Amino acid sequence: MDTNNDKSDRYKAYRRSRDEEAKLLDFFREPTSPLKIVIVTAKLLTGFDAPILQVMYLDKPMKDHNLLQAICRTNRTYDEGKTHGLIVDYIGIFDNVAKALEFDEAGMNKVITNIEEVKNKFPELIAKCLEYFIGVDRTIDGWEGLMAAQECIPTNDDKDSFGADYRVLNRVWNSLSHDPFLAPYKFDYQWLTRVYESVKPTTDIGGLVWAALGAKTMELVHENLIVGDVHEDEEILELDAELIDEYIEKQKDIKKTTMKVEIDLVARIQAHSKDPRFIKLGEKLEELRDRHERGLIASVEFLRRLLVLAREARQAEKEVVPEQEIDKGKAALTELFNGLKTDKTPIIVERIVTDIDSIVKIVRFDGWQNTTAGQKEVKKALRSVIWNKYKIHDNDVFNKAYNYIEEYY
Repeated sequence: MDTNNDKSDRYKAYRRSRDEEAKLLDFFREPTSPLKIVIVTAKLLTGFDAPILQVMYLDKPMKDHNLLQAICRTNRTYDEGKTHGLIVDYIGIFDNVAKALEFDEAGMNKVITNIEEVKNKFPELIAKCLEYFIGVDRTIDGWEGLMAAQECIPTNDDKDSFGADYRVLNRVWNSLSHDPFLAPYKFDYQWLTRVYESVKPTTDIGGLVWAALGAKTMELVHENLIVGDVHEDEEILELDAELIDEYIEKQKDIKKTTMKVEIDLVARIQAHSKDPRFIKLGEKLEELRDRHERGLIASVEFLRRLLVLAREARQAEKEVVPEQEIDKGKAALTELFNGLKTDKTPIIVERIVTDIDSIVKIVRFDGWQNTTAGQKEVKKALRSVIWNKYKIHDNDVFNKAYNYIEEYY
């Protein structure tokens, strides 16, 4: 709130200096902050950069550059959950937006869409995606259901075509996410999402066709979906190199076994998508898939190499620090930095802890605590956050933070 003209000091209690306002807006930008909504009348149209801002509700007449500046506040992408901004127009600005912005009316009509038009289009969009899988029983769970779906889109071109159509459907679903209209389509949409997750590349190849899912779809993924069921026969992943050929010879259906191993491997890689080791495994898998599709690798050799990658993934999983241990580390660090907060030295604790957690995960490796090089790298990374970025020049704080990291990471 701007109270500069409040000569009677009626709103004195709500005045903020520029620094105080900046700290409040930083609080809004924090993902874990309880501050979710900011109400403004004539502020934040310029100079307000908040990638986390997803929805803007317009309830005030605006035009020309003010309108353009306002709606552009939501145009920044943000992590995996935000791929676009949403403008909700309560007073009909967009009914005459071409005139308000002095743009070509025909061109604007291609961009501005009424929500009812989106709802009318949705059945056609989901039907288009389901057409790829005519005859597939969508009630079958696990890898068997995914295998049947994948057989309908066997080539990379087929997968890319489905991925592009699903991306359109995904964006519409997220735009309509709270509308009861979607209820009858939820089962089919969840099923299509499982298929999409199981066939998309495990690396960043493919660009926007295989971009991250929208926030509301990710909620469905986390609550209800499993990309692929982990093998019950875990001994497959423990095979020594000389036993892999023996295992392959026993398989009655090479194609079926290959798809089962591939689906499981994709699920394992995606479950640790931010771990450098699994990123590398994803790159190996995509290279292997490409060579197989181009006919450079025979089916049996493709399965053999998949089993080798699966064994590597299994070994890497054993070395991943359990999330509960990392959570203990973050909790300890949070308690430490909360103790430093005072009215004169405010600290955004969540940001410091997240920065430390992120950089330590990058530089640490299995058994780093027992090596001089590992200890040196972790201390260097920790110092770059505490000393350099946040200017906390306190040896006691640094040592306590390092001890927590050594214990929990």
